[in-house]
Amino acid sequence: MTTLTEAGLSLAAGALTTLSPCVFPLLPLVLGGALQGHRAAPLAMGAGMASAFALLGLLVGVAGDAIGLDPGQVRVAGAWLFIAFGLVMLVPALNERFTAWMSPLASRADHAASGLDRSSLLGAFGLGTLLGLVWSPCSGPLLGSALTLVASEGGAARGTLLLSLFGLGAATPLVLAAYASRAGFGKARGWVLAHADVMRRGFALLMLLMGLAILTGTDKALETLVNERLPDAWLQLTTRI
Repeated sequence: MTTLTEAGLSLAAGALTTLSPCVFPLLPLVLGGALQGHRAAPLAMGAGMASAFALLGLLVGVAGDAIGLDPGQVRVAGAWLFIAFGLVMLVPALNERFTAWMSPLASRADHAASGLDRSSLLGAFGLGTLLGLVWSPCSGPLLGSALTLVASEGGAARGTLLLSLFGLGAATPLVLAAYASRAGFGKARGWVLAHADVMRRGFALLMLLMGLAILTGTDKALETLVNERLPDAWLQLTTRI
């Protein structure tokens, strides 16, 4: 079952990927040529990004079911991963080491992206599918947190939904930045750079708390408490996923 909290976390993690200070200021360079080639190119990029993450979620969800791992062990492993990703985002030395580890992957993805025709809708869609890898040094812990949510219980539909939300969250700032005026983007850029550290630390602390909640069983108690107060129609919808 996909909970409202999990859905919200996936969406927020995706948005923070694009709003990170090493990604957001570069958006004009990424979007400039594409927007000149076709007015709908940013939308195609966003669709490509969301589709790529949805496919990744589907594969992880199917793999979790096929391997048949013990759900309890996966939950505990996922909790420690949340704690690890939180520490990576909070501790500068760990973040620098993780960035250095992910850089070769980003370089290969950037090389592949440079060969795409960004002025065509198909090329823009292809670029969108690669952007997550290009930005992997910045988005790695955030994407890892979304994948941990998927792996914790498995399920193809659940994995597709959670990573689709991650992709939607990542694509939304990209599309908004593409169609914003120069003055509007300048204001947004200033706000992101001024608050990026607070957002990053806040999400990192949230991941740490989630990991501790899973290890102590507090997450299930909170889930039960929330479910008791949700409308029956919402519970019926979420239990189908």
